This record gives sequence, structure tokens and C-alpha cells, in this order.
Amino acid sequence: MSDTTALLDIQGLKTYFHTSRGIVKAVEDLTIKIEKGKTLGLVGESGSGKSVTSLSIMKLLPEAAAEIDAGSISFLGKDLVKLSDPEMRGIRGSEISMIFQEPGTSLNPVFRVGKQVMEAIMLHQQVSSVEAKQRTIALFHEVGILDPERRFSSFPHEMSGGQKQRVMIAMALSCNPELLIADEPTTALDVTIQAQILNLIRKLRDERGMSVLFITHDLGVIAEIADDVAVMFRGKLVEYKPVVDIFENPEHPYTKGLLACRPALDTTYKRLPTVSDFMDIEESDTGDCTIREKKFDESQFLKLTSLGRKRLLHPRTELEKVGYEWNEVKDHPETQFVSDGEEPILRLDQLQVYYPIKSGILRRTVDHVKAVDGISLNIYRGQTLGLVGESGCGKTTTGKAIVGLAPVTDGKILLEGNDLAHMSRAGRKPFCRKVQIIFQDPYSSLNPRMMISTIITESMTAHNLGKSKQDRRDRAAALLEEVGLQSDYLDRYPHEFSGGQRQRISIARALAVEPEFIICDESVSALDVSVQAQVLNLLKDLQEQHNLTYIFISHDLSVVKFMSDMMAVMNAGKLVEIGPSEMIYQNPHEDYTRKLIDSVPTDNLMQIKDRVEHRKNRALKRE
Repeated sequence: MSDTTALLDIQGLKTYFHTSRGIVKAVEDLTIKIEKGKTLGLVGESGSGKSVTSLSIMKLLPEAAAEIDAGSISFLGKDLVKLSDPEMRGIRGSEISMIFQEPGTSLNPVFRVGKQVMEAIMLHQQVSSVEAKQRTIALFHEVGILDPERRFSSFPHEMSGGQKQRVMIAMALSCNPELLIADEPTTALDVTIQAQILNLIRKLRDERGMSVLFITHDLGVIAEIADDVAVMFRGKLVEYKPVVDIFENPEHPYTKGLLACRPALDTTYKRLPTVSDFMDIEESDTGDCTIREKKFDESQFLKLTSLGRKRLLHPRTELEKVGYEWNEVKDHPETQFVSDGEEPILRLDQLQVYYPIKSGILRRTVDHVKAVDGISLNIYRGQTLGLVGESGCGKTTTGKAIVGLAPVTDGKILLEGNDLAHMSRAGRKPFCRKVQIIFQDPYSSLNPRMMISTIITESMTAHNLGKSKQDRRDRAAALLEEVGLQSDYLDRYPHEFSGGQRQRISIARALAVEPEFIICDESVSALDVSVQAQVLNLLKDLQEQHNLTYIFISHDLSVVKFMSDMMAVMNAGKLVEIGPSEMIYQNPHEDYTRKLIDSVPTDNLMQIKDRVEHRKNRALKRE
């Protein structure tokens, strides 16, 4: 790393938590530096210690449970570890600011967003409310919030995720900090909004000359924004290099695994590699671990690129109608086609889901929000249809309408020829077994008061599956093992599992009633890339074993391309493009689709080198 005097210099940091089960070493002997005007990317899975590192810098750890056992955090010559609470409050927000992962929970829902930013300005800069309001509106304009005077008076629930994140950035920048800590600021955002936020942080960093600590589990995002990269694993720093060196010559097996398991738009994998393909972990009695590197050779690469299900496309005649000829896909000899004349397992015919807008004392309907506006789709047995688009495009509402969780205004939902759209609840019950849904957040979709055994067997009982209670429990145990969990987990509660494990439990619950069709609604978007790879491989395996049909809903286009045979693109409630996923990525017909694809973060080495060179040239010109 550079010898330039660092803005932030962390030496030998140790942050420990004291729990009922003993001491948890969240951060162990961490040494990193951030130079002025530079961005350090801090990377690792959940539990690696990266967020605890940021909270240690800000001294926001709970005093009763956590302590900085050793080390120093030098910021502009001050050791933050030794500062008192009043001294730290003077630095926090003014000299060091932080953007948290979920803006919806970081903003107070009962106060207008402008007032919340004003509060930070008045607290640290001691200006009048009139001047604070003017500065807030100017900040809103700087971070790209449209119509900032009007948005000043908006409540958080009246803004989109991207707009709320811009408010958080404005708040963080309100006192001209020297260091901005961004903790997973783009994880829950669409690719287009994510690209806008990354561009915004880069622009503000360069214009203001501030430093950035950017925390994420996505190395694709790191490639877009970081100058240097620190990789953490179980509280320890395992690799620390300039961004080009990390991607060009990763040395630690954990780094190699993180780089490999993220699906890319140009990937040829049929199954994704995982971190376990690159290393083994041996646990000791003291809780320490030893990492043993595994060789990832050509034979493993061939196995991941050749073994797995083939893509199954619509009948050729149907593809021709949407502008895709067979000769366009002749370079994909393994591609299969549904036979002409075969009936789809699910057909959406001019599906509409409208929500009324009411006004006046009598609450009369004056207009409608057209969440889904007349879409028509065919999905064939054994296929995976990827449904993509920005937040608010209607993709999740479409999935909910199919399973009866959103009211249908008009149109048909034909499951094997039976119209579910206008059936009564009793009439739909026999078909509920056939169509299941896996939600985005497994924690909120699993009842925290129920044991896993009850969560999985509940639907079996409702559909009279299993000869007895013990038989259903045995089935649940077998399902847990099928999704890669231990059968003795049945007697635990959801809070006792990691995010990846909870998502596997959600998959087991969906399989409990032996469905034919599963809707995966952003089912991996909240997971680390390594856990995401495991879950995606699992979904592919289960599809082959049970001949399942999927609708895979996501804003992550690289994941959709890896999973799907056909892809449908939605915008403002309408279907704007449908075709083979490979072909759409190679040559999208619509500008909207091209914009989505261009927004996907890329870890292409040449592009990373170009960005680094461009940064150096701009820095020289400023000097």
C-alpha cells in the first residue's frame, strides 16, 4: 500500500463481544489505512467483521456487551479509541459520517426528510433554521433529488428506496465530512438505482476530496468504486491490495472463492462455484480455524460448465413471433425447445391488477395505480422464466396475483387450463398445492414463534398430506436434508439460523406440499454472494429432481441470466420485452432493457484498469 500519510490509520484493532456463550472475537488484529481522497473497499460475508469495524470507528458499539480490547484508530492524528463520548460526538457526523444499509429504517418515519437533514446541520454547525433549510435544499439538489423544494416536505414513506438513500447521503454530507463510511448502501437497490448511487458517491468523493470506506459483500460493486480492497474473513484481514491486484492476482483462497461465485453476465457456468470449492476450514476446540486451500483446476471448471440442466426455450414458432429466429441461437447446440402444440403450464392473459386512488370526504375513486397493466405470458413445464425490472414495475405484484395474494382486476391466470383469477377461495384450494412462493426476506416470512417442524408441516396438515403427525415430521426432516440442512434443526426457531439457512428452510416449506410451480420473489437478493451461489445451485438441483417450473423475480440481471431460460422485462406495469435470456443479453430489442443491462456492475479487468487510470489522470489535472 502507499506510504502517503493516511487520513484514517487502524493498527491492530481488536473488538470483542462478551456473550453468555463466551467471548466473540468480531474483529481480530485488523490493520488498514485510508488515504485522503481515496476509497477503501471492505469486503466479506455476513459475520466477517466489516460492519463491526465501521461501528468501532464511530464508537457506536454497545458498551455493556462490546469492547475494543486493543489497537488504535488514528483519525487526523487523534486516537478515536481514547476519546471521551463528548469528544466523539463532536467528530461523529461532522468529520466522520455514515450511510447505513437500509435507509427505510435509518430515517424517522414521523418526521419530514428535510427536517431530519436540517437537524444534523444545526447540531454540528450552529446555524439558523433558515440557513439550515437552504443548505438542505442545496444538498438535495447536489445528490440528484428531483424537485428538492417539494421533496423537503416529504415523509420517508413517500419516497422510493433510491430517493431515501439519496437523503441519507445528503445527511451524511451535510457537515462536509473528511471520511464517509458507506455500509452496504446499494444492497437493496435496483441495478439502475445502484449505478446512480455509485456514480453519485464517486462524483462527491472527487469534488469534495473526501475519503470513503465502502463496505459490501459484492465484489462487482467494489470493482466499480474502490481504489484499494481489504478482504475480511471471520474477523481477520486475509488480503489487502489495490483493486487491480485483487482482481488480477488474488492470493487468498477466500478471495478467489468470492470472485468466482458471483454470477457474471458473460458466465458460462451451469452451476456456480462456491467458497468451499477453494478452501476447507478446520475448526479447533478454542474456536480458531485453520484454512486449507483446495486446488480449483481445469477439471472442476469443465464440470461446472458442462454438468447441469440445458436451457428450455419456448416453441420455435412462438419465439419467431417475438423476433427470435432459430438461426440466432445456432451457436447454443445444447438449447432445447418446447414442442409446438404443447400447452403451457401457466398462461397469463391480459392480466391487470389496479389499485384505486380515493379522494374527497366520500373517498370516491378518482383514478387507479396500474401495478400490472395487461400483461400476457406463457410458461411451460420445466422452464425458468426470469421476470426483471426496476422497483415499482409490477413484477412482484404479478407473482402475488398468481398465488392469490393480490386482487386481480381483469384478465386470466390459467394454470393447466384452470382460471385462478376469478375462483373463490374454496375453489382455489386444490390448486394452492401446485403453486408456491418463496419470498425475499426469509426472516419476515417465517413465523418467529413457531419451531421449524411446525413451519414446514403446517401446509401438509392443511392439504391432508401424510398419514400421521409423525409421518409429516419425517417428511419435514427429509426435506431439510434435501435442502442441505440437518434433520435435528426441526426443533429450533428461525432466529437460531443464518440468512442462508432461513432461505433453505423457506425452500423446504415450499416443497412440503409437492408443488409443480414455484415463484421465487427476490429470493437471493439479501444473501451474501457465497450463500447466494449455494442457494441458486440448490434451486437448479431441485428443479431437475422434481421437474419444477420457476418464475424467478429479481432486479439482479446477472442472477436472472444464470437461472433463467426465458426472460421477460417489465416497466411501469407493462411487458416491454420477452425472449431467450442469452439472446436478450446479447442483443436487447428495447432501450429500457439495454439500460438495465448496462447498469449491472462489472468486474472486467480491463475496465477496472481503465477506471484506475482515469482517476490518476484526473488527480494529476487537479494538481
